Amino acid sequence: MVAALRAAGIDRWTTYFEPMPDRLRDDEPRGLRQVALRARAAYGPKDSIRDVLPRELTEPFLESIDRLLKQLARRDTGAA
Repeated sequence: MVAALRAAGIDRWTTYFEPMPDRLRDDEPRGLRQVALRARAAYGPKDSIRDVLPRELTEPFLESIDRLLKQLARRDTGAA
């Protein structure tokens, strides 16, 4: 998504998403939750990344973020 945003010259969303790949790869669980929630917030009802990028880019990322949040919630509750 970051590459597509850069290519399209969409600076606002590029700035928003640019730090996420490194953080999603390197952060500890607490930081992962923060960055995942920030990524999820980009899919808001009034202002959404879906408004500027095609579905084939936005939806797989959203699904991955939702899976990550569920996994972190299971970890926090001690569920398998």
